[in-house]
Amino acid sequence: MSLRLYTHPACLGHDTGPGHAERPDRLRAVISAIDTAFPEQEWMPASSAARDALLRVHDAAYVDDLLARTPEGIEWLDEDTAISPHSLEAALRGAGAGIDAVDWVMGGAGRRAFCAVRPPGHHAERAKAMGFCLFNNVAIAAAHALAKGVDHVAIVDFDVHHGNGTQAIFADEPRVRFASSHEMPLYPGTGGSSETGIGNLFNAPLPGGSGTSEFREAWSMRPLPAIDAFAPGLLLVSAGFDAHRNDPLASLQLDAADYGWLTAALRRIADRHAQGRIVSMLEGGYDLDGLAASSLAHVRELDA
Repeated sequence: MSLRLYTHPACLGHDTGPGHAERPDRLRAVISAIDTAFPEQEWMPASSAARDALLRVHDAAYVDDLLARTPEGIEWLDEDTAISPHSLEAALRGAGAGIDAVDWVMGGAGRRAFCAVRPPGHHAERAKAMGFCLFNNVAIAAAHALAKGVDHVAIVDFDVHHGNGTQAIFADEPRVRFASSHEMPLYPGTGGSSETGIGNLFNAPLPGGSGTSEFREAWSMRPLPAIDAFAPGLLLVSAGFDAHRNDPLASLQLDAADYGWLTAALRRIADRHAQGRIVSMLEGGYDLDGLAASSLAHVRELDA
């Protein structure tokens, strides 16, 4: 098939404690929805990312500090971000899924992949865990693609929270173009339209309460044309589904069809410039029903 799915059981072992929004049930909801719709599709087990791959986007002292931690219970890195005994394996598998997926899609035309992993990654900065994120999965995948010789990589982020870590890592990298829609003002407080890097950042902040028409117009006006003009050899997606109208952590008013619409638009760009190649990585989404429906709409369009 042209679509490959990646996950790993270790991603369910990342325990964030009772009541935390970023919980294992999120991943179970995504996998269950996709399994029901694609009963014949096999899930590929994600590899564990090597230290060298992490160092392409993270500082060595930060990586080594995290890898040396052996928490006996839940340990807080900041007020939102927790690790527990199995968290580092989960994070390494999450980063490894993106690397595996890039290698696979670059091996043939028309290939696309979805990585159902946790913890998410797009808030993690070079030397800082934050916003539930330990390693920046999509940035690691992008840096791996660059190291493999892809000279134009586009990263599209439609999580309701701005991907501050991804933006900061690539703000001075001309081979990467980053485009994001997100609610603003909202955590983490970055992502204004004036944040343009070296001309490679395209942010489309949306006020709280924005819905389908505002979302689609925002993407159509600036980020999608910018990605298309960049002619990327590979598209990467930070696929957060917390802009869904039922999500408890934000107030945008999207539904599953909006994610399908944007994914279809990205697929057309990938078909024009990247031989159809897209790698998508799960980020946020905290209402289980909305997350399941939205991720399925996304994956259906990846498989189209």
